[in-house]
Amino acid sequence: MATTRVYVARLAGLTVLGPDGESIGRVRDVVVAVRFGRQQPRVHGLVVQLLTRQRIFVPMLRVTAIEPGMVTLNTGTVSLRRFAQRAGELLAMDQVVDTAVRVHDPDLPDLDGVDVHVTDLGIEQTRTRDWVVSRVAVRGHRRIGRRRTVHVVDWSQVSGLTPTEVGKAGQDVTSLLAQFEGLRAADVAHRLRELPEKRRIEVALALDDERLADVVQELPDDDQIDLLGHLEVRRAADVLEAMDPDDAADLLGELPESEAESLLALMDPEESEPVRRLLTHSPDTAGGLMTPKPVVLSPSTTVAEALARVRDPDLTPALASMVFVVRPPTATPTGRYLGCVHIQQLLREPPAHIVGGIVDADLSPLSPDLPLSAVTRYFATYNLVCGPVVDAEDHLLGAVTVDDVLDHLLPEDWREEEAPPLAPVEADSIQPSGGPS
Repeated sequence: MATTRVYVARLAGLTVLGPDGESIGRVRDVVVAVRFGRQQPRVHGLVVQLLTRQRIFVPMLRVTAIEPGMVTLNTGTVSLRRFAQRAGELLAMDQVVDTAVRVHDPDLPDLDGVDVHVTDLGIEQTRTRDWVVSRVAVRGHRRIGRRRTVHVVDWSQVSGLTPTEVGKAGQDVTSLLAQFEGLRAADVAHRLRELPEKRRIEVALALDDERLADVVQELPDDDQIDLLGHLEVRRAADVLEAMDPDDAADLLGELPESEAESLLALMDPEESEPVRRLLTHSPDTAGGLMTPKPVVLSPSTTVAEALARVRDPDLTPALASMVFVVRPPTATPTGRYLGCVHIQQLLREPPAHIVGGIVDADLSPLSPDLPLSAVTRYFATYNLVCGPVVDAEDHLLGAVTVDDVLDHLLPEDWREEEAPPLAPVEADSIQPSGGPS
């Protein structure tokens, strides 16, 4: 049954259908115009995410019905122009939810005149078919022995939601972080780039070092530098420590030498040393592309131990496809390089066998000064997704993976383009905790 009153958190993720039932995309956010004075904010329309991940704007006048699980339009023809936020417009989920406001309601003595946070907005359709914001769900402060309670109040009883006040310093990010839970780092990076700069920085500051490092690695170079510049220097060094050494080296290579050296000096020496080694190589060579932390084993390692190492969930599939066998020491740069063992070979051998007996010594390693074009031909020639980098003295320096190669083969702005489509997300999975029903 169609409804004329709904909360925006219930809309997020709903399928958008044309009049013939064809799927157009999913609701990503709701565009509202918060006005000065006590006028109710108008709802301009929906931000809809197409299957291509592009976001477009659909006016509310095109909405015929809002039903459980779907939004139906009165036309199948919509503008495919990329959504661009206009002056005076706010995104309900990304900008208004979590804003600090003050409630003025004598019937709620625990909240009257107290700063609280918005958890949701209730919108409804008027007699003129316009949609307006009529209700505000707010989350009170935690009291001893009690959970924080969500209260729903009339729009007129809330102050702090004017164009100049929304987005002020101190806005909470709880709901945004909940939406990012379980997403891949690349998808979080894509979502971050869609946010206004202030919200983007607030979310980044709220992420822990490991998660932020994973996300930063998926951002375009300019966005990486900008985000790092908003962190305290000590925090920036901690995030660099948590990044993969090759990604950290790429980022530091974009900074002025003095700034890069200051950050390297703050990093743990054990983490900064491989980054420093990578910075000595040109970025478009095997030495500049490689990661210095592949799976390195001694010849006496058993097959069972080798398989346990490649099961590490922190390894990328490419790095887990091959182990490298060397004379001790096994930390890069290693002792003498003996060869590699492909994971398929490990799976065929008895667990008690040692890797020294099944080494592939015929695969030629990469030289650290080999240019990108030659590295690409090497991968194509031998049908590899990972290859060893060895110096003139037969020391294993690291490994180049196919994703490292693709990063440098694609145009510089490839991360700024639309990402591959995500699988559908159920609306309830991204509803803010404690929101009204």
